[in-house]
Amino acid sequence: MDDINYLKRKIKEIIKESPVPEDLVHSKNTLEWLLKLNPDADEALQIAALGHDIERAIEGRKVKREDYKNYNEFKDAHALNSAKVMTEIMKECNMSKRLADDIFSLVRYHETGNTKRSDILRDADSISFFHVNLPYYFIRNGAEETKKRCSWGYRRISEHLQPIVAELVYRNKELEALVRTCISESE
Repeated sequence: MDDINYLKRKIKEIIKESPVPEDLVHSKNTLEWLLKLNPDADEALQIAALGHDIERAIEGRKVKREDYKNYNEFKDAHALNSAKVMTEIMKECNMSKRLADDIFSLVRYHETGNTKRSDILRDADSISFFHVNLPYYFIRNGAEETKKRCSWGYRRISEHLQPIVAELVYRNKELEALVRTCISESE
């Protein structure tokens, strides 16, 4: 097995153990959205899509929201921590320094974007959150917290891609109404 396939398998094995039940589906779904947004995405971008939230799967390593003053600081710490975890895994899998540095940077900035490639990853992650994670988030956190997270997440998606989220439909009518409110308040 080559190093890249071993790395992908290792990422999936770690995420499969996450205490957040939808993490593995979100990882795969983020890659699917990435490839819809950019069918020619390179290997580094695809690996970053799979591993962008990897720190959440490691209970003793994940950052906790309550340790940060605001949500943006928390998300920045999460992205940096995931990038560090990915670096350790890539070292174990004998990735080239060039590829490892590229993946580190993409994961590091997957929450904020800062380049064309990290912006695409941020958008794929954001759309996947609405597509896969949001119903679970709603059950765990309730309407008030979900509304805050929904508004934050919707605003960070590139404007030309926001209609993708607007077209998603949720079975839970309360969640559906909440998402519609977030979208209309953000426009």
